[in-house]
Amino acid sequence: MTRRTTDGRWSPALAVAIGGAVLLAVLGLLFSRPDIVAMALPPALWSAFALSRRAGGIEARVIVEALPAGDGELRTSISIESDADAVEVLIVQSERRSRRVFVPGDGRPVVARSRVLHSGPGVPVQVSARALAFDGAVLGVASPTVTSPRQVAPALVRIDDVPLPRRLTGLHGTHEGRRPGQGGDFRDIHAFAPGDELRRVDWRATARMARRPGDLLVRRTHTLSDASVVIAIDTSEDLGEVVSLWGSGDYERSGVTSLDHARQAARAIAVETIADGDRVALHVLVNGGRSLRSGGGSRHLARVEAAIAATGQAREDASFRRTPHVPHGSVVFVLSSFFEGAAAQTALLWRASGHRVVAVDVLPRLDRARLTRTQTIGLRTVLAERENVFADLEGAGVDVVTWAEDPAAALASIAGARR
Repeated sequence: MTRRTTDGRWSPALAVAIGGAVLLAVLGLLFSRPDIVAMALPPALWSAFALSRRAGGIEARVIVEALPAGDGELRTSISIESDADAVEVLIVQSERRSRRVFVPGDGRPVVARSRVLHSGPGVPVQVSARALAFDGAVLGVASPTVTSPRQVAPALVRIDDVPLPRRLTGLHGTHEGRRPGQGGDFRDIHAFAPGDELRRVDWRATARMARRPGDLLVRRTHTLSDASVVIAIDTSEDLGEVVSLWGSGDYERSGVTSLDHARQAARAIAVETIADGDRVALHVLVNGGRSLRSGGGSRHLARVEAAIAATGQAREDASFRRTPHVPHGSVVFVLSSFFEGAAAQTALLWRASGHRVVAVDVLPRLDRARLTRTQTIGLRTVLAERENVFADLEGAGVDVVTWAEDPAAALASIAGARR
């Protein structure tokens, strides 16, 4: 991304040089001191040289390029191309810390390193430049701010198993279905019917069980089916570990946030689902939020992971008015902190529609230090209300998993208990 500026203006240093030269010349004449008058010559000559040039025509070209991330940090290359003697560059990192550096205008890159504190979308670097010409006599106008937005993928957490829907409806996959077909375990012995393959004839069963000459018996197996998994992320809140910083917007000291856990859980579920040969869909529960239709394969997984990395907190109008479409016979994972009732009601609606629903609590472990007595009472109240929400979900048949407490074992337990 590049930006340039071409206007210029005289700097305050030029006025100081002219005033200093005049003052030294007057003092030298008043006190008959030729040495003081000689001291006024350098700033006078420099001012005359600067005034003989045009103030405009200064060009500064800002080039910002994202470098591969590594070692827990984001690296950004910043290059300034200008005909000026030097360029003043203002760099704002992570929307908090500002650095002001002076670099030559020959295009040599400056690498800005920003720590990766959270996954998801962010702006690690914002750059604005101003050219300096004629030894600082002319200042260029500050260029528009150039940003370098990045999407940081969450760390991959391996889970061993994902709960399946109560009834598989797919036509291919790795899970044994209930319908007759090919690829699965033994189902039954059935009389030969139009459409059966001759290679499926069980000659031993025919010789032993055929009632009339010419009757044939075939060996039928269960079909292999795929499952449909839907991931729904509630982005209405982003709460960190430090409770005292809730609502402050200080994500640098907040620790791991609920959306960090949500993105991590969504990626882990998507990776395991695609690895099992199943289909996955993604919905962001916000008005106008992004949705990806159900699909499978490595390309679809790449699209899902990119959408997860680009999922941030809903800034405005966080309520969602329409329930996303869910394929028939799906298992739905609702990822939320469940402080707001909309996510829980949507989970109950999907459960009432016959889907298998797993509510994933993404709230991190809470640090209750530095809370006042009033804040402590308020926190206990909202946590008690949240427990009532979980009780209602479990009463309706929704499985509840806490992501901060060994989610792999909890999901494997749910999958084994209902299989």
